[in-house]
Amino acid sequence: MLIDSHCHLDYPDLTSRLDEIISNAKANGVELMISISTKVHERQRLVEIAEIYDNVFFSIGTHPHHADKELDITAEQLVDLASHPKCVAIGEVGLDYFYDNAPVEAQKHGFHTHIEAARETGLPLVIHSRDAEKDTIDILEKEMAKGAFKPLMHCFSASQWLADEAVKLGGYISFSGIVTFKNSQSLRDTAATIPSDRYIVETDAPFLAPMPFRGKKNEPAFVKHTAEYVAEARGISFEQVCKETVQNTFDLFSKLPQDLK
Repeated sequence: MLIDSHCHLDYPDLTSRLDEIISNAKANGVELMISISTKVHERQRLVEIAEIYDNVFFSIGTHPHHADKELDITAEQLVDLASHPKCVAIGEVGLDYFYDNAPVEAQKHGFHTHIEAARETGLPLVIHSRDAEKDTIDILEKEMAKGAFKPLMHCFSASQWLADEAVKLGGYISFSGIVTFKNSQSLRDTAATIPSDRYIVETDAPFLAPMPFRGKKNEPAFVKHTAEYVAEARGISFEQVCKETVQNTFDLFSKLPQDLK
């Protein structure tokens, strides 16, 4: 069994063929999927998909690319929206200085707001961090001092330092198809160092399809290939990676029904 801990089933590339995608996932041992929010104001399709498919859950949050468009979203609103029985996380949120699609201050404002909601709900915080390592850790450290919450560094492709600092803060590291790319040896080296109870896998579908599907539209079924590369990097069996990542995902996303293990 595997879990795709981060996909975007509400994106047009996937939503137009959901039955096929869900079927493909199950055929490849992917029993559960978490469809991640990027715009709170456009959450309705995300909610509808989770209500249709028993094995699909969702998060609520604003991607840093859209931070300046959702400055009106409050922690109280996020807490209220997260009360839906199939909402299992807050985010994705964070900092992206690579594309810089939203002003930095707007991104930081959203980050703090979502952390407050994660702390209050006890749900994990799905974090997007690109070219913003120091600011990401600075914010996490300052906020953690106010009260604990559960950080998840999604689609990890950053430095060993960021991985180590996130783990020190009680965080988890999620590996995507990037770990399968030819030029990602340093990331595979990092994957080998993460404690066995602190890593999970994802697709970030429809983006970042793993080898051997690179260049094609990604989908949850392909998380199997990411898990295979992580297993090789860690020097353990594919079956052990499945076992550990499933357990870790249930531990982190504690609102997932335990009877689905």
